[in-house]
Amino acid sequence: MEHKIRVLLAKPGLDGHDRGVKVIAAAFRDAGMEVIYTGLRQTPQMIVDAAVQEDVDAIGLSVLSGAHMTLFPAVLKELKRQGAEDIMLFGGGIIPDDDKEELEKMGVDKVFTPGAPTEQAIAWLKQAVEKRRASEES
Repeated sequence: MEHKIRVLLAKPGLDGHDRGVKVIAAAFRDAGMEVIYTGLRQTPQMIVDAAVQEDVDAIGLSVLSGAHMTLFPAVLKELKRQGAEDIMLFGGGIIPDDDKEELEKMGVDKVFTPGAPTEQAIAWLKQAVEKRRASEES
């Protein structure tokens, strides 16, 4: 039996704009994934605690507040602190190309910017999880 992809979506920090993350949540769900949406104003620790409890494959952050260079690294640090580095971290928002590159160097698996089609995010996540699972089995 195929193991469904489990993804946790979160809005870290003080950003109150959640329309985009709800669109992504619906798209992932419609693509056959199990989606856990934690809601607004989550701390990095709350996000990682929920991800570990829910045994997710990946965490997706939606950051439109401009605090991406603080929030993504904080979640990476919390994943490491909790020994949950096997959980992939991706996200999107209003993120300049230079910052996107820097975040990916830090260990964020993928950064999507506004206008990226939901199909692109779905295809990327399916492929990334499949690749991760295959390497864990070997």
